Amino acid sequence: QVQLVESGGGSVQPGGSLRLSCVASGNTASRTCMGWFRQAPGKEREGVASIYTPIGSTNYADSVKGRFTISRDSAQNMVYLQMNSLKPEDTATYYCAAASPVYCYFTESLFRDWGQGTQVTVSA
Repeated sequence: QVQLVESGGGSVQPGGSLRLSCVASGNTASRTCMGWFRQAPGKEREGVASIYTPIGSTNYADSVKGRFTISRDSAQNMVYLQMNSLKPEDTATYYCAAASPVYCYFTESLFRDWGQGTQVTVSA
């Protein structure tokens, strides 16, 4: 089992930036795919980005491409989500997740370990 703890959420004005962090502990060796997901009030959870940690290859949802960057520090068991040019529609609870998949993509069904989430609010 893997434990995931997110941090870095908060309130920011449109156009601002935030960096979310996720620290993993436990049986992390097999969790080679890390993802960020988000859920806005009244909406289903959606995938935002994923990273295949052995080589750092990434995938992004179209809605965040060019604005968000997922990265990892494998030595520290950390995954980050740098969010720039934030928009009100980015407001959501953001979740970190870990998977041991055949392939790595931000598909919710691939992920078995989830954090508790961190709130991001973008408003003027």
